Amino acid sequence: MVSSGARPDEVHADASALGTAAAAGSLTVADTVDALLQAAAAHWLATAAPEASAAGLDLLTRLRKVTAAVLDGYHRSAHDEADQRDRDRAAFVDDLLAPHTDPGRLAAGAQRYGIRLSGQHTVIVARVPASDGNLVHTLDETLAARFGGANILTTARDGELICVCAGGLRGVPAELARHLQSSLSTGWQVAVGRTHHGLSGLATSLDEARNALHLADRLGFSAPVLHASDLLVFPVLLRDRDAITDLVTTVLGPLTGARGGAQPYLDTLAALFDNEGNHTATARQLHISVRAVTYRLDRIHTLTGYHPGEPTQRFTLHTAVLGARLLGWPA
Repeated sequence: MVSSGARPDEVHADASALGTAAAAGSLTVADTVDALLQAAAAHWLATAAPEASAAGLDLLTRLRKVTAAVLDGYHRSAHDEADQRDRDRAAFVDDLLAPHTDPGRLAAGAQRYGIRLSGQHTVIVARVPASDGNLVHTLDETLAARFGGANILTTARDGELICVCAGGLRGVPAELARHLQSSLSTGWQVAVGRTHHGLSGLATSLDEARNALHLADRLGFSAPVLHASDLLVFPVLLRDRDAITDLVTTVLGPLTGARGGAQPYLDTLAALFDNEGNHTATARQLHISVRAVTYRLDRIHTLTGYHPGEPTQRFTLHTAVLGARLLGWPA
């Protein structure tokens, strides 16, 4: 290419096309450069005078080794620099969420990342099968590109993905869920804390998101994205354990005397409420017939006096079923 006598612009165009082809073929920069040097060595052997070929070939061989070492050092340095940026970002997020942090270090980090410490923030927690460093890095870059680096920080912390975003920023949970679905397919769940002011609000939002995931485990919620604001009733239920226990045993207690026990009826009610009263969807979820769903609901009405089809009784039944899940009833 170089010794063909072509004009410089033609050489540049041909070389650029060669680079494009190398990239399309998934060749690394190091492999591409090495191939060019090998081609140069072969050309030198074929065209140089005999007395010059040995010296020239030795020079090109040493140049290949030096070039490989330079590229290796370059890539290693770039990788180390990226790792250090990830560590610095993770340390800053730790400082943001820690109860006691050096104010000077926190202020320096906030200035570096463009975070307003006095502003509103929302913390999103994603539970994933394994904390993959590449996944975290990709998500951080993708979300920062989409919403702005000063509006969002993503890192791994305590085996979870933690995303701190500016309050009022819409679409982050859905975007995060979309990328997790694309990367992992299954085994993940996202919880969104409420938006709060200041540093203390960050810790509060984090706790809310984590508690939402904990409640999802206890209650069997499988929704990919949970919002703490939608689950506020559960801490209220748990706060008065005696009252919720009384409600569960009073409303659902008679089901324990049914043939097969209370569990099939609890599962039916839970599925019915999950599907907003749709009998067909409930039957599909439970892998039973619609007639079987209707039969179970009639039995519940006979045994307890409550029927989910009655608007005034639906809330009581739903609350009792959720309470039973929280209490692990019947044991």
